[in-house]
Amino acid sequence: QVQLVESGGGLVQAGGSLRLSCTASGRTFDSTAMGWFRQAPGNEREFVAAINWSGANIGYSGSVKGRFTISRDNAKSTVYLQMNSLKPEDTAVYYCAAKRPGSNWSNQRPTTYNNWGQGTQVTVSS
Repeated sequence: QVQLVESGGGLVQAGGSLRLSCTASGRTFDSTAMGWFRQAPGNEREFVAAINWSGANIGYSGSVKGRFTISRDNAKSTVYLQMNSLKPEDTAVYYCAAKRPGSNWSNQRPTTYNNWGQGTQVTVSS
C-alpha cells in the first residue's frame, strides 16, 4: 500500500501557472509508475499525464500537452505537475495516483492505478 499526499493547488488567473506536488510513502516509489488525473464537477475522472518509474517515458492528454509537464524526483519520493498557460477549463480537483503493479505505465485507464491521493483543488479564473 502507498499513501499519496498532493499539494500546490489554488486559485490562479487564466494564463498563470501552478506546480502540484505529490509525495508518496509506504511502497517502493522508485519502481512505480505515477499519474495525474483531474475531475471537474459533473465530469468523469480524466487522465492528465503519466510517467514511468525512471522518468524516461512520459505521456499527456491532448488537452494539456505543451502546457503541462510531469516529472519526478525518486530521491524525494515525489512526482510533480507543472501547469503553465492555465485555462478556465483546467479547473478541477487534481489527483495523483500510483500504478498498479504489472500494469503498463502508458495505460491511461484509472482502473490501472490502485492508490490515489485525496486531491487538490485547482481553480482558474477568467
